Amino acid sequence: QVTLVESGGGLVQAGGSLRLSCAASGRTFSNNGMGWFRQAPGKEREFVAAINWDGGFPRVANSVKGRFTISRDNAKNTVYLQMNSLKPEDTAVYYCAVRKVDLTYGYWGQGTQVTVSS
Repeated sequence: QVTLVESGGGLVQAGGSLRLSCAASGRTFSNNGMGWFRQAPGKEREFVAAINWDGGFPRVANSVKGRFTISRDNAKNTVYLQMNSLKPEDTAVYYCAVRKVDLTYGYWGQGTQVTVSS
């Protein structure tokens, strides 16, 4: 059974930093792209960042550009999201997911809460 487990969330003041991790178990995803998404209360889930299977072509949403960085370590079957200069509007539950062969995302984790206070 495939499992993704996010960790690293928490409460931080505006301007602070957090590093989220997403560890995969059950199978390797070293041949799959990975992505981070977030969902704030009362809002739709939105794309945050993605990275190719080999660590190439990292990209982030315009709303976090220059502040967030995605990376991965295939030896550890883990993908990371470094979040700097956090803003209250970054408050959300953050999820990781695997990009499948049909280019949709699946195998969602349970999410990790990020709360940024002003």
